[in-house]
Amino acid sequence: MPPNLHSETRVAVAVAPPSIGTGSLEELLKQACQNADLEPLGPARMLSEAPPWVCVEYDVRLQTSREEARRTLERLMPEGIDIALVEQTHRRKKLLISDMDSTMIEQECLDELAGYAGLKEEIAAITARAMAGELDFESALTERVARLKGLSLAALARCYEERITLMPGARTLVTTMAGHGAHCLLVSGGFTYFTSRVAAAIGFHADQGNQLMDDGTVLTGSVGLPILGRQAKLEALQAAAETHGLTLADSLAMGDGANDLAMISAAGLGLAVHAKPVVAAASDAAILHTDLTAALFFQGYTGRDIVWR
Repeated sequence: MPPNLHSETRVAVAVAPPSIGTGSLEELLKQACQNADLEPLGPARMLSEAPPWVCVEYDVRLQTSREEARRTLERLMPEGIDIALVEQTHRRKKLLISDMDSTMIEQECLDELAGYAGLKEEIAAITARAMAGELDFESALTERVARLKGLSLAALARCYEERITLMPGARTLVTTMAGHGAHCLLVSGGFTYFTSRVAAAIGFHADQGNQLMDDGTVLTGSVGLPILGRQAKLEALQAAAETHGLTLADSLAMGDGANDLAMISAAGLGLAVHAKPVVAAASDAAILHTDLTAALFFQGYTGRDIVWR
């Protein structure tokens, strides 16, 4: 059998705004599946028929590789609809591990913090290249933090209060998964000052991040070692799974940048969130148009199961 070609069934899931309508969404997904050489097996199932999102799914049989089928589905479905092609087993995940910046929050904390030093544009350009995989993450982080030497610690508090906003659906995703027994871990190449606050605001059980060093008044321009990067995120996933007696198939990993690739590739379900192309291509599915609630629908939660926050 050629690589990644499966004879077992999968589940094709589509999430869309209510304006699409469940009937239209059902027909769109069915037609896209047929055009992608995915044989629909049985009738559609409605996971949600009411705002804020409608969701429909089909059991399908793969006639081609999963990667090729997913690319075809994404190309055929209209703008505004997120789709996934997921395994039927281990569907509801018992471990959530997620990046923070541009995943659970709408900003990159370091870029926003640099704004208080008048360096946002300069720092953001480096961040974008690092997240696209064009720069070594650890070196790029060290360089950016060094440019913030002398910034008052008061700027951290101002940055969190004035500039950081949660990603739509973040509280709903974490509250629902935690309510159904999943362990939720926020792991970030950003900084513990922000991860601790964001984790508490959203409802994560634990958080990990990098340490911004200071002298009690201002930033020293250095980062505590070792730096939490791509490999550390993977190790955090593996350690959390072992601690909770789970397999990697039981996990959902989410992120947007190149330093998330290892954990996204290793998890049972790897989701790219408004991600760089290299990350979207390596993930099992991508959230591009809806919000983080889609991660629940991809796991088979219905609108009635979800704790809306």
